[in-house]
Amino acid sequence: MYSVEQANEALKAVGLRPTRQRLALLQLLLGKGNRHLTPEMLHVEAKANGIRVSLATVYNTLNQFTDCRILRRVIVDAGKSYFDTNTEPHHHFFDVRSEQLIDLPQASIRCEDLPTPPEGKSVESVDIIVRIG
Repeated sequence: MYSVEQANEALKAVGLRPTRQRLALLQLLLGKGNRHLTPEMLHVEAKANGIRVSLATVYNTLNQFTDCRILRRVIVDAGKSYFDTNTEPHHHFFDVRSEQLIDLPQASIRCEDLPTPPEGKSVESVDIIVRIG
């Protein structure tokens, strides 16, 4: 279980004010190990745990956590993003039938001969999503 104290310290460390809703959502997110959630999934889980929060607040909070690198956003298509509690570099399987995102170890895929980025730019990361069915 991710304690209120741990959540409070994590938020303070990244410069976010530890509001009641941020604390509760962070505890839900990080209290169950590495996982992938959509805003809608987290909203349902929050409501089931008695946390009164709007879907808009869930979206805003997930975006704030991503900006502060508490979470990592994984875009599986133009209309679907997941938020990953594992912020270490790694790739994913995406099961198109169940819409489940599954971690792949970083070392399981090699990225060689990447194109040279435009002048003044550098490669920030490479995210590979292998779609399975």
